[in-house]
Amino acid sequence: MARHYGIGIIAGLASALLIGVVVQATPLALALYLLAPLPILIVAMGWSHRTGLVAAAAGTLALALAASPLRGLSFLISTALPAWWLGYLALLGRPKSAGDTASGEMEWYPTGRLLAWVAVTAAAALIVVVMLSSGEHAAYQDRVRRLARAMLQLQLQEVPSRGAALQEEDLARIADRVAGIAPAIMATTFTLLLTFYLWAGARVVQVSGRLPRPWPDIPATAMPRRALWGLAIGGALTVAPGYAGAFGVALLGALAAALALQGLAAIHDRSRGRPGRTPLLVGLYVVVFLTQGLALAALSLFGLFDVVSGRRQPAKVPPAA
Repeated sequence: MARHYGIGIIAGLASALLIGVVVQATPLALALYLLAPLPILIVAMGWSHRTGLVAAAAGTLALALAASPLRGLSFLISTALPAWWLGYLALLGRPKSAGDTASGEMEWYPTGRLLAWVAVTAAAALIVVVMLSSGEHAAYQDRVRRLARAMLQLQLQEVPSRGAALQEEDLARIADRVAGIAPAIMATTFTLLLTFYLWAGARVVQVSGRLPRPWPDIPATAMPRRALWGLAIGGALTVAPGYAGAFGVALLGALAAALALQGLAAIHDRSRGRPGRTPLLVGLYVVVFLTQGLALAALSLFGLFDVVSGRRQPAKVPPAA
């Protein structure tokens, strides 16, 4: 057990180091920074969730001492805890029949529920980090408005004819709208990143032979219908003031990303065994790459239909006699 904790400490320090290299401000440093959750996810799934907690604590302490307590806390909320939590959920399992532990057959946590938790985790972690880094909600909004305004002005410099048509009030109005949807944009990106981290970490652990659960049938991923309550809660919170409203917007964006991933999985699932499947999927990914936001919106609607219809919901395990 002590050896496992040692592995956790090494993983946490590696994750903190990947976070720290971002100060180099190079493309390689950014790429390494984006991989920071992987060491914690790998030890959480390859050894145990307790080892993942040790990694989270070690990385947080290292950054708090080397940089600042706020930097350590931000790492804990945005990187360490989400990685540990998803690794913990991925390895949840129970015997298929109540009281039957001799056969060794396990019912593992469904990938659809895991996908829903990825979205909720992304939205919650994002808002907490924003609160820590910005303080009051008004300060956060002001910062996002200034950033949106600067980006808009930079784009207008490249197209002077458009810039001449925009007045100061127009710039302010567009900046306000961007500030309003910024949590959704950030949560969408974070959800996609967390999903990639979970898949990549599980693949690494599987290759090493340490993954306790069999590799899931990812195209069969189907979120339960009750995950749609998140959309209702997010929509209701959007009218709330302050960070509560920002969390509602972030939750909608995160769930939209999760629904897009479910829509993608549904296409993979429903096209199995059909002629022309490979060209269809290649064309789909090309369209997603070229159109980005538009394709994600269409996939989200398809994923929403897939959840509502419930046609691909996994069968429930019958209770033991």
